Amino acid sequence: MRMTSQSLIYGHRGVPVKFPENSLAGFAYAISQGIDGLEFDVHLTKDQVPVIMHDEKIDRTTDGQGAIADYTYAEIRQFHLKNGEPVPTLAELLALVSGEPVHLNLEFKTDKHYYQNIERIVLHMIHETDLVYPVVFSSFNLKSLQRGRALDPNQKYAFLSSAKIGDPEGFAAAEHLEGLHLEHYQAMHDVAERVWTVDDPAEMRQLFDKQVSGVITDDFELAQDIRAAV
Repeated sequence: MRMTSQSLIYGHRGVPVKFPENSLAGFAYAISQGIDGLEFDVHLTKDQVPVIMHDEKIDRTTDGQGAIADYTYAEIRQFHLKNGEPVPTLAELLALVSGEPVHLNLEFKTDKHYYQNIERIVLHMIHETDLVYPVVFSSFNLKSLQRGRALDPNQKYAFLSSAKIGDPEGFAAAEHLEGLHLEHYQAMHDVAERVWTVDDPAEMRQLFDKQVSGVITDDFELAQDIRAAV
C-alpha cells in the first residue's frame, strides 16, 4: 500500500540554492512558487523563544558566535543571516504560512541539546495558528516525539534517521509514528516515508517513481520540474 499517489516536495530549510537556509525570504519565495511543503529546524533561546536555525550554534549561518541556548531572544536578534535578516522566529514563520496551503515539517532540534518544554511551547503556537494541514513533527530524538504526541496526538510525528531501520513498519507502530524521515529509500508499507536531502536529479526521479510520501530537497524548483516529467 502506497501512502500517496504523488510525492510532496519539501524545501529543505527553505531554498538554500537561492536564499540563506532557514530564512524568511527563502520561505516566502517557496510559498510564492507553489511549494508543497517547508522543512525547518527549531531551537529555544535562553528565555524560551522558538527560533529557526539548523545548528545549535549561530556561528556558521550568522555574523555572530555562540550557542542559541546562551542567548535571550533580544540578544540573538542582534545577529543576522547573510541576507541581513535577523535570526527568524517560529512566530514569524507561522505568520507567513497562516492560511497558506503549505505542509510544514518542523524538526525539534533536541538530539544534541535538549530544550526544556520545547514541545509544549511549540505546540501551543501551532494551535494558535490557522494552518491548512497538520504539522509533521520530526526529530532524531524519539523522546521529543513522544512528548509531542502526549501533548497532541492529532499531529503527525516522524523519526529522523540516517541508518537503515530493520523493521520500519513494526518500529513505527510501536512508537506511534506517522512516518519515517530517512536519508535513503527503504521499501515500506503503511508508513509515510520522506527522504532527505535529495538534490540529485536521478535520485529524485527514482523516488518520484516509487511514490514516496515526500522528497526533501535544497532545490524544490528542480524537483518540481522532474516530478512533472515523471
